[in-house]
Amino acid sequence: MTDTIHVLFDEAALDKRNAELAAAIAKANYQNLLVIAVLKGSFVFAADLLRALYRAGVPLEVEFMSLSSYGSGTKSSGDVKIVRDVDANVDGRDVLLIDDILESGRTLAFAKSMLSERGAARVDVAVLLDKKGKRVAEIEGEYVGFDCPDKFVVGYGMDKAHSYREVPFVGYLTDF
Repeated sequence: MTDTIHVLFDEAALDKRNAELAAAIAKANYQNLLVIAVLKGSFVFAADLLRALYRAGVPLEVEFMSLSSYGSGTKSSGDVKIVRDVDANVDGRDVLLIDDILESGRTLAFAKSMLSERGAARVDVAVLLDKKGKRVAEIEGEYVGFDCPDKFVVGYGMDKAHSYREVPFVGYLTDF
């Protein structure tokens, strides 16, 4: 059976919001900025936001980190594991973590704490979607694309069991 994906945020809305987020980030005066995209879900959002940051004149370096609290399921296990760590030294640097969705907050709280413990001067968070109703960790995003309704979202890098990452908009599944 094929899932029906209902559009939540279309491509035009995503493009516009990425430009707005980049403008806000440009005003923050980061120094020696290291942007860390949290894989896998953020890869499309991160790519578009990074290009918007370039257009906004923000100098930065890019790294990737893979963290998991889901495995192959659709519900968080509550345990965050480092699947792939960053190569760069973060000591004394401003860091911007980019992720697809801030939901329970466990993964981003873990990453933010870990990077701070490694000596990052500043660790801020940019997320495409904020699903506040599911939060269990004490964390908020400094840069939020959209508030997310309590729906199972896919597309724009986000998946259902590794499917639908290629969908060019953010949508939700109803039979979930």
